[in-house]
This record gives sequence, structure tokens and C-alpha cells, in this order.
Amino acid sequence: QVRLAESGGGSVQAGGSLKLSCTASGHTAARYCLGWFRQAPGKERTGVATTFVGGSASYYATSVRGRFTISTNAAKNTAYLQMDDLKTEDAGTYFCAAAFKWSGGSCLSFSKFDEWGQGTVVDVGD
Repeated sequence: QVRLAESGGGSVQAGGSLKLSCTASGHTAARYCLGWFRQAPGKERTGVATTFVGGSASYYATSVRGRFTISTNAAKNTAYLQMDDLKTEDAGTYFCAAAFKWSGGSCLSFSKFDEWGQGTVVDVGD
């Protein structure tokens, strides 16, 4: 059974940093998509960043480009989201997502993801 386990959420002041982690287990794919989405209270879930295990290319929402960095450790089946210069509008529940049937350039959008973690909460105070 596929499982995505997130960690690293918490509370931070605006301008601060947090690093989220997501470890994927229960799958057999060697190359696959991993990404991060977020959902603010009362709003729809939106894409934040994507990449793929086995490569280095990444894709970001305009609102986070230049402040957030997604990376992976293939040996650990883990994705990270380094979030710097956090703003109050970055607050919400962050979800790790995966797409094990896709890899490479197909991962560089928010549309392929069909496996989800439970989410980790990020709170940004002003």
C-alpha cells in the first residue's frame, strides 16, 4: 500500500523559513513524480512545486518561485520543500503528492498527481 508521510510543518514568523519532508513507501517505481500542494482554510487546494525522483528539473507556482525550493533524495524516496521568506499567505495545510506512473517532463505540472499524504500544517504569523 502506497504511503506518503509528511513532516516539518509548524509555526513561524513572516520572513522565516521551514523545511518540509515527504517520504514515499509501498511502491516499486524507480522514477516518479513528487510534488507539494497546499490548502488554506476555505480555499481550494493548489499546486506549489513539483519534481521527479531521478532528475533535477522542477516546476513552481508563480507565487512561490524564488522563495521555495523542491528537491529529492532518491535513495531515501524523499522529497523536501525548503520554504524561505515565508509570507502570511503561505499559511495552510501542505500536502505531499505523488504520481508513480509518470516521470521526467510529465511531472512538471500539477495535473498528474493521484496519491496524497495526510498533510502538515504551516502557520505564518505577521
